[in-house]
Amino acid sequence: MSVSSAPFTADEIAAEGIKPEEYADIVQRLGRHPNKAELGMFGVMWSEHCCYKNSRPLLKQFPTKGDRVLVGPGENAGVVDLGNGLHLAFKIESHNHPSAVEPFQGAATGVGGILRDIFTMGARPIAILNSLRFGSLDDARTRRLFSGVVAGISHYGNCVGVPTVGGEVYFDPAYSGNPLVNAMALGLMETEEIVKSGAKGIGNPVLYVGSTTGRDGMGGASFASAELSDASMDDRPAVQVGDPFLEKSLIEACLEAFKTGAVVAAQDMGAAGITCSTSEMAAKGGVGIELDLDKIPVRETGMVPYEYLLSESQERMLFVAEAGREQELIDIFERWGLYAVVAGSVIADPIVRILFQGAIAAEIPATALADNTPIYHRELLSEPPDYAQKAWAWTPASLPDCTATGIEAQGKFLTWNEILLQLLATPSIASKQWVYRQYDHQVQNNTVIMPGGADAAVIRIRPLISSENLDKTQNISDGNATRWQSQSEGLTKLKTQNSKLKTQNSNSFPGVAATVDCNARHVYLHPYEGAKAAVAEAARNLSCVGAEPLAVTDNLNFGSPENAIGYWQLSEACRGLSEACTAFSTPVTGGNVSLYNETLDANGKPQPIYPTPVVGMVGLIPDLTKICGQGWQAEGDLIYLLGVPLDAEPSPTMTLGGSEYLAAVQGVIAGQPPVVHFELECRVQTVCRAGIRQGWVRSAHDSAEGGVAVAIAESCISGNLGATLTFPDSPCRLDHLLFAEGGARIIVSVARSHQAEWETYLQTHLENDWQRLGGVDSRTAGLRITFANSAIKVEIDTLRDRWQGAIESYLVD
Repeated sequence: MSVSSAPFTADEIAAEGIKPEEYADIVQRLGRHPNKAELGMFGVMWSEHCCYKNSRPLLKQFPTKGDRVLVGPGENAGVVDLGNGLHLAFKIESHNHPSAVEPFQGAATGVGGILRDIFTMGARPIAILNSLRFGSLDDARTRRLFSGVVAGISHYGNCVGVPTVGGEVYFDPAYSGNPLVNAMALGLMETEEIVKSGAKGIGNPVLYVGSTTGRDGMGGASFASAELSDASMDDRPAVQVGDPFLEKSLIEACLEAFKTGAVVAAQDMGAAGITCSTSEMAAKGGVGIELDLDKIPVRETGMVPYEYLLSESQERMLFVAEAGREQELIDIFERWGLYAVVAGSVIADPIVRILFQGAIAAEIPATALADNTPIYHRELLSEPPDYAQKAWAWTPASLPDCTATGIEAQGKFLTWNEILLQLLATPSIASKQWVYRQYDHQVQNNTVIMPGGADAAVIRIRPLISSENLDKTQNISDGNATRWQSQSEGLTKLKTQNSKLKTQNSNSFPGVAATVDCNARHVYLHPYEGAKAAVAEAARNLSCVGAEPLAVTDNLNFGSPENAIGYWQLSEACRGLSEACTAFSTPVTGGNVSLYNETLDANGKPQPIYPTPVVGMVGLIPDLTKICGQGWQAEGDLIYLLGVPLDAEPSPTMTLGGSEYLAAVQGVIAGQPPVVHFELECRVQTVCRAGIRQGWVRSAHDSAEGGVAVAIAESCISGNLGATLTFPDSPCRLDHLLFAEGGARIIVSVARSHQAEWETYLQTHLENDWQRLGGVDSRTAGLRITFANSAIKVEIDTLRDRWQGAIESYLVD
């Protein structure tokens, strides 16, 4: 047994993020007081970041099974079946608090961590997306965080050679003290079998591979599970430092090692480092792991067990190997310039036993760290909190009256032209060109639509190794024969994939589409409806490029669950996500929960972020010749609105409540956000996908922030073509007609030659839930929307200038 320690003081216990009652539970489970190393292990593993002690009961309601789901929650990443022997791994995770302290390294290591989750499964990373939230760009600190985070994402992704293909960026004062940095990655399986993390085989060696261990990232999981304060902002050791070039070598070495069949299980050393990897691998396999810290390669001297066990140094993995084949794996990693050592073994006793300098430094039941952890079933508010009820009482009647030419907004009269331009220049709507131009989105040469050109990213899925390279395996040198022979099964599979893909369509390849979505203001005002809408918009964005939605990974960013309002927001959002994922047949394959996203003000009062349940969704495109972007394609094409018609009576499905117009123009955060109409959403999205695949629909763009007028303007900018449209008389206010959000709406353009068959299809499948609004015009004609004895008329160059230069204008020295 490890040497028992004297009882820790209340301050020492609190410093590890452990509550007094949890410490009592630890003592009871061990039958003694833990030592310092063991206390630290419990601290990180019992943090919300690792054990989901406040959210796990809520996550159980998520649908997790489906015809295409191969791996669901519980592994390093989810995996879905794309058909033809192709499997896609994908996941999203957060790196919020580290990015608030050190934006460059915090964001960079967030990218590195999510990539390891992908290739740990045996998949080659093919794309990265990100979902970012910052405070107002008027604030100098926000500009510093924003610039640093984008630079960190760019540095790591560009250097490691994985394209950053899409994402979202929002700005709101609610994130001033606590930015959100969520990274999503996708990977194509290269191994015959999916690599799992459960340890197996008593006596099998445990290998530590990758980089060295240092003191960086100490206690990062606990750090991520507590409010940010002035003191924690200086907690630099909790921020890891990454090396993307080393990670590139690690990707290649791991994939080569997996193809040998000698790896029984693999686990990324992410949050909680060695502690997490040993305990989770042991618990999932129902076995134990003994690990000797003296065998671990280090980059610093004088480290003690507590530091080894809590370090979150990057680019490290833990393997369980087949006994007798460890040297085969070590040779692979050494060839790639990486460390690989046998540091322990699988044992029958289901414990994590840590050795140091010939003695036992820690000994804890694996399940006590990994799955049999504290769970809190918190009481839900009996009714919505006061802030929500007050917001819901707001009605558009409190706004000034609209006139044919415009409306008064915050004491100033604005024309409809001016309002449209103001919305296009709002940082959350404006072009994110300044961001994505820093990313290499074309590396690997599989990015089909460039960032900013469509509602979702589209990635080509083509053979991972060309036929020519496969044939070269017949002529390899004797020195490499063993290496290639060990990969023969994987190469055979790739040949089969090549053959199936060529048979499927000799002129095209299949593709995947991916998106990340969440309107956090909607979630704040109504967590249940806002969360449903996040799923609906993600599915809608995939449908706008012609992809069939398959599955979801989510990142739940919330404040403290120990606050009654915070827990109500989390609970209601989870209920909405569950219902929506069921309605769209997009099961949840995994994700991340990031709570305690709040800062302490000068009086020590927590200031939480907007509840932000980011939905990452992937979709399948059977034929990449049948996709489209958001920009108009040709002068003379007809423009249609799919979804709630413009002349419809006011309804909960389409509102000004929580809209960008209400917030940015009128300065009001209030109202009920749109209610999701699942049946209409599914019909509209099905029709859009069918129109794209039939070759009728030439562009598609969903109406989201800013409403129909902004969506149309964005299609003009993206296609560099004008549009002339006539809006019908409406029973709604003019600002509602132009800028209301919701309604399952998609703006599409169709060639005149397909008008008859397209409209016949619409009448059959959408009945009255569509309208022809006008047509695509020449660039010189600009945008003209006629409505209610008035009009919006703006030149394309004016639209583009306001939209494209908005963010950069804040960052100019």
